[in-house]
Amino acid sequence: MSAKLSSLFVVVVCFVTLLIITEIRAQSTSIHEITVSAAISLKNAFEETGKIFMQNHPGTKAIFNFGGSGDLARQIEAGAPVDVFASAAQKDMDDLGKKDLIAPNSRRDFARNGVVLVKPANSIIPMQTFTDLQMKEIRKIVIGNPKTVPAGRYAEEALRHHDLWDAVKDKLIFAENVRQALDYVARNEVDAGLVYSTDAIARSKEVKVVVKLPEGSHQPVVYPMGVIKGTKVGTLSKAFVDFVISEEGQRILSRYGFITGSPSM
Repeated sequence: MSAKLSSLFVVVVCFVTLLIITEIRAQSTSIHEITVSAAISLKNAFEETGKIFMQNHPGTKAIFNFGGSGDLARQIEAGAPVDVFASAAQKDMDDLGKKDLIAPNSRRDFARNGVVLVKPANSIIPMQTFTDLQMKEIRKIVIGNPKTVPAGRYAEEALRHHDLWDAVKDKLIFAENVRQALDYVARNEVDAGLVYSTDAIARSKEVKVVVKLPEGSHQPVVYPMGVIKGTKVGTLSKAFVDFVISEEGQRILSRYGFITGSPSM
């Protein structure tokens, strides 16, 4: 073999080797990457959970997609590349389960929450009870869109339970998710809003809790989580679920105001 051909052969071999290494690295990255679609009310808690999970699993990258549970469920139905789904309501998880999109025996309830009526921290409206939403001074009330946002469904249930829906429906503004609803209140763009207790805690300097809604006025706010059927990282996905329901994972959720460890979950 001539020197020229020998050099060309070496170049080709090096190039092929580089392609193989690149492919191996790409596959390795894929194997150690997990995508979690989660209710946006979990954002703060899950971001901390993700950091610790990655520390406990070197080489793993946890990617979070936060939003309204209904919207996230529809994305999964449409084929979005998701490994784990954490919802703020049983309904959205039930919908995926009925379509056989949740891996068998992977579904777990892991936290609970409450719904509160809030107003801007600097509001001078003398609102003290839930029925005060009928006051003429209150012109705009924000809730999540009941069609896609669990917090909005809980809010509608509570308003109907107290026979307030018809009285305030013309005041309602629908947000795309509960954090957007919280933003409207915090920015003083509305007079009142219905959000989760944990959200009110996160923005306690900007919003004031008027009253916590009795659990009997709406469905229990229970958060279920499950592995998406067909995920290519099933073992890692199960490990994430296991971490969230572990003592350490539950402590993280508790620090952000979630109710954990209840037998009713």
